[in-house]
Amino acid sequence: MPELTPAHVRSWRVHAQGLAGVPDRVGVADAARAAGALQAQDAKACRLQVRARTSGRTAEDVDAACGAGDRSLVRTWLMRGTLHAVPAADVRWMTSLLGPRAAAAQRGRRLRLGLDEETCARALPALEKVLAGRPPMLRDDLVHRLGELGVTLDPRSQAPAHLMLYAAAAGLVCRGPEADGDKSTYVLCEEWLDGVVGPDLSGTEALAALAERYVSAYGPATEKDFAKWSGLPLGQARSGIRSAGEKLTEIAGPDGPLWVLSGTDTPPPAPSVRLIGHFDPYLLGYQDRDLLLDPSFARLVATGGGIISPCLLVDGEVVGTWRHERGPGGRLTVRVEPFRALGDAAVYGIGAEVADLGRFLGAEADWEWA
Repeated sequence: MPELTPAHVRSWRVHAQGLAGVPDRVGVADAARAAGALQAQDAKACRLQVRARTSGRTAEDVDAACGAGDRSLVRTWLMRGTLHAVPAADVRWMTSLLGPRAAAAQRGRRLRLGLDEETCARALPALEKVLAGRPPMLRDDLVHRLGELGVTLDPRSQAPAHLMLYAAAAGLVCRGPEADGDKSTYVLCEEWLDGVVGPDLSGTEALAALAERYVSAYGPATEKDFAKWSGLPLGQARSGIRSAGEKLTEIAGPDGPLWVLSGTDTPPPAPSVRLIGHFDPYLLGYQDRDLLLDPSFARLVATGGGIISPCLLVDGEVVGTWRHERGPGGRLTVRVEPFRALGDAAVYGIGAEVADLGRFLGAEADWEWA
């Protein structure tokens, strides 16, 4: 294999993430699997992550995949204790592996919110009683019903959200479909997953499977990248990669060793332009983003408070940011702010992406330089 350059690494990564052009047959859950998992703390952003990794899908398709009629995509708290969307078949083993660490990491915050061990112990059976056999429930309604059972939470605080994280980490609840206005709903996880068959993984097997899933979606990548993405300690991340055995291969990268799926080669250069939204996994999958984003522009993308701005990708490199707004009649206007002068191919690609964004959101769309 020839020595990898930064351009080679970016090309490999955008192909792995499904950001270099995808066939029409790729579905919503397929896109989530290809990305390792989708960031789901913001419903609008999660929809845009799917758009960038599929062809011909719509925002309604994403909602349908999370809805009662499909349930192929499920949102729950996994990597780094953050809400993610993953294929339904992966929820049980991923929760078993990552849930205990997510719960432990938030213990101090729970205590400051009045959620001590005794309160949480009472809350779990109360949650099960409230949700059993019922349709997806809004959080405010859930808090009210818990109060009737003696588990009192301040709805104006973060206590309800942290209790839901704790219950999800235990495998009891997960998010249901978004209600009107993208309001959160909750369901019992096992009721929601009734009939869903997934791999029976635990311990070392689950850790190896997560390492393989990560490298498949983000490789070439380092062990530290895997630890950063998963929220696992570096030692455990290294153990996961080693446990994957012959499925993963170490290669020489421009700045040190990198891991890739065994039997894969550097994909041929394929010019690509993508508009990716807030919190896109492509920018959250690595400890070091320097190969993807010139450090001199990093503050324009990571603006503080954990916010990752929508970005313009050209051949896997972040070369600008963008935003959109609705105007009269619901018309969509996209404003693109590049970090440098762009060639004709990139400008053409922006136009195609804006047109597809409008199609995805069901709106007429145009664009301009910011």
